[in-house]
Amino acid sequence: MAGQEREVAFKKETISKLLTLFFKDEKSKISNDTASLMAEMLRIFVIEATRRAVKQAENEDCVGVDLEHVEKILPQLLLDF
Repeated sequence: MAGQEREVAFKKETISKLLTLFFKDEKSKISNDTASLMAEMLRIFVIEATRRAVKQAENEDCVGVDLEHVEKILPQLLLDF
């Protein structure tokens, strides 16, 4: 598991489209700064979730991370963020 880090990145356009799905007013827009900030927040969230799932798998002496490990750490993520 060590040494297999990949860069996490999200396209601002994708983030903007996802956020606009929750707008009540169709005229609402998202600035580039907002999209960049949300992409960075999502990147950090994914990295933290990955690290916690890896630690959970290591604590269980597993070689890889399964969906089960991610499910176990989800309550932690919801409380921390």
